[in-house]
Amino acid sequence: MIIERNYYLNQLIQGQGNGLVKVVTGGRRCGKSFLLFNLFRKHLLESGISEDHIIGLSLDDRRSTLLRDPDKLLDYIDSKVKFDGKTHYVILDEVQLVKDFVEVLLSLMHNSQLEVYVSGSNSKFLSKDVVTEFRGRGDEIRVWPLSFSEYYAAVGGDKVAAWKDYYTYGGLPQVLQLPNEQKKMEYLANLFELTYLRDVIERNHLRNSVGMKQLVRILASAIGAPTNPRRISNTFKSLESISIKATTIAEYINYLKDTFLIEEAMRFDVKGRKYIGTETKYYFSDIGLRAAVLNFRQQEETHIMENIIYNELRKRGYLVDVGQVEIWEKDENGKSQRRKLEVDFVVNRGSERIYIQSAFRMPTVEKESQEQRPLLNINDNFRKIIIVGDDIKSKVNEHGIKTIGLLNFLLDPNSLIV
Repeated sequence: MIIERNYYLNQLIQGQGNGLVKVVTGGRRCGKSFLLFNLFRKHLLESGISEDHIIGLSLDDRRSTLLRDPDKLLDYIDSKVKFDGKTHYVILDEVQLVKDFVEVLLSLMHNSQLEVYVSGSNSKFLSKDVVTEFRGRGDEIRVWPLSFSEYYAAVGGDKVAAWKDYYTYGGLPQVLQLPNEQKKMEYLANLFELTYLRDVIERNHLRNSVGMKQLVRILASAIGAPTNPRRISNTFKSLESISIKATTIAEYINYLKDTFLIEEAMRFDVKGRKYIGTETKYYFSDIGLRAAVLNFRQQEETHIMENIIYNELRKRGYLVDVGQVEIWEKDENGKSQRRKLEVDFVVNRGSERIYIQSAFRMPTVEKESQEQRPLLNINDNFRKIIIVGDDIKSKVNEHGIKTIGLLNFLLDPNSLIV
């Protein structure tokens, strides 16, 4: 089954000739290699680029072990370049395995005949090394697991049935190739244990592998719930009878973020226009891996829906925070009291901002009013949207708040436009 990833392929195509190293990042098995070596390579060939002008290497392949030496890698690439004035396309998969890889990429940039495309499965590969050293000479393309629209385009059929499979097993491309539920569960469980978890432990030389595994479980069981390292440390003490310092928890969380397993949504004071450092929320980049961490228990669709909306917004290129709106209201005795209302997502992209609520069901007028309340207390003109799990037609009320069905939001790339 060939799954087209046109959203990412178009970014690679648009980046041709921009003088930057195209850096493809994302978690393990999300489709980076297929994007580069199949879809993009096919595009190059169909565009008239000859086979001998495409230099591709998978550096996690055992047969490429010797080429992880930076000088040998450069010598190999130089040996493949034909000095005919035509552009050569260098594609390096898992380039972070090469010692001093940043220096290698800087050296390749000195050759005007080369267009360089690289991939990596650890965010430090980009954020700590490439951005710092390249100083604007790297162009990141973040690849996510399949969005629901990509997933449904591949499987077709009944949308509700496809949604159920998607929120259970997630969007890693290999999942679609597996014949039954048992194989999918085994694949995801093994991928988490043998690839993601092992990568975190070995890369960071962790001694407390049990503590790391338990941390992932705690985060998985509470997706979308506000927390912080100190609270998680207390959870270890009360539930696991394990003592782990809050500072260690914070380090472990950063390791998990580096592998693209989880993402952090910061809490933002909408009226004060500032970040609040007390608590944040964590979401899994693939909901199937989250299910595997919990042995496919705790399949609460309401929290999973919120996680998938977060991922969709991030995939569309938005920065996503968790909003807080402070209001004053009178209690039953007429005394003023301060309350804090939550906006599920404060979404930003350039000058664009959207406030979004995730509501699994809105069966009553009272429930609808409850979801609208935080939005109505935001005094600006940015768009305000409620995404509801029911299959409904989009509508805009007298306050300008748009309500949209979940599947409509996920399948329509223009769904956020009022």
